[in-house]
Amino acid sequence: MNLQQLRYVCAVVRQKFNVSAAAEALYTSQPGVSKQIQLLEDELGVELFVRKGKRMIGMTPAGERIVDYAQRMVRDMENIRKVGQEFSHGDYGRLVVATTHTQARYAMPKAVKIFAERYPGVHLRLRQGSPTQIAEMLATGNVDIAIATEALNSHIGLVALSCYQWNRAVVAPRGHPILEKRPLTLKSIAAYPIVTYDTAFAGRSAIDKAFAAQGLKPNVVLSAIDSDVIKAYVELGLGIGIVAQMAYDPTRDSTLAVVDASHLFEPSTTYLALRQGSYLRLYVYAFIEIFAPHLDRLTVDMALAEAGTGDFTPPLPDRV
Repeated sequence: MNLQQLRYVCAVVRQKFNVSAAAEALYTSQPGVSKQIQLLEDELGVELFVRKGKRMIGMTPAGERIVDYAQRMVRDMENIRKVGQEFSHGDYGRLVVATTHTQARYAMPKAVKIFAERYPGVHLRLRQGSPTQIAEMLATGNVDIAIATEALNSHIGLVALSCYQWNRAVVAPRGHPILEKRPLTLKSIAAYPIVTYDTAFAGRSAIDKAFAAQGLKPNVVLSAIDSDVIKAYVELGLGIGIVAQMAYDPTRDSTLAVVDASHLFEPSTTYLALRQGSYLRLYVYAFIEIFAPHLDRLTVDMALAEAGTGDFTPPLPDRV
């Protein structure tokens, strides 16, 4: 029995018994995962998973008991390593943050700059993906922190802390008729082709919900995961854009103009998530507080301690 085998078992359970998905999340091969799990079962003398043909469809009674211990062992081993690094290397180490393009491009640069200046011995790495991918990166221990709008507050095993709220704006080439609409309405927006976020990103659900509530079917001609891509196609005249307010920069986006649309859509909340039971090095607390000043160490520790016992919602700063 080894830690890698236990990690594979935990990943398969997290991926609802989809071995291929577990292998992808672990950056390894599906045959390798299957072989290691089979070796573990042979050593233990019991099957951990219920199989239908070659597919895993559930857990055996023994598997349900064993996976609880496996999850704790994997987490504790990682925490032991972090404690050792804390005392042996102090402010030296690595911090991996998974986030979306919009957060990485528009919300995080200031915090990253401050952190890099305070902790020059910490190698900070940003990984980008969809909210679902980001949540899985954190759940599997491949990253230390996840920051996104969707998925994080509903993923089992993660503790999501609200950072700030934000809303949307309409961008269009200068001179476009939509810029003169006062007040701006969903009906006036729906009269034009729309370029906006993919359904898995940046609060797209709030956009769809608002139009549906008024019985409108917007003509979304292009959806993308990247705010800069959306603005590029708006510049080309493909349509008007609906983007996060933070994604408009009057200096960089000089060919575009913007109209506030916050009165038309429900605000969205950006979350910072951590794994339940994880040991945080001091510089991790520092990064969190730099990015979201209301999330000091006491608040973070309270949230981690109360995970699974009820909702813990720290107060949000006024940032909409």
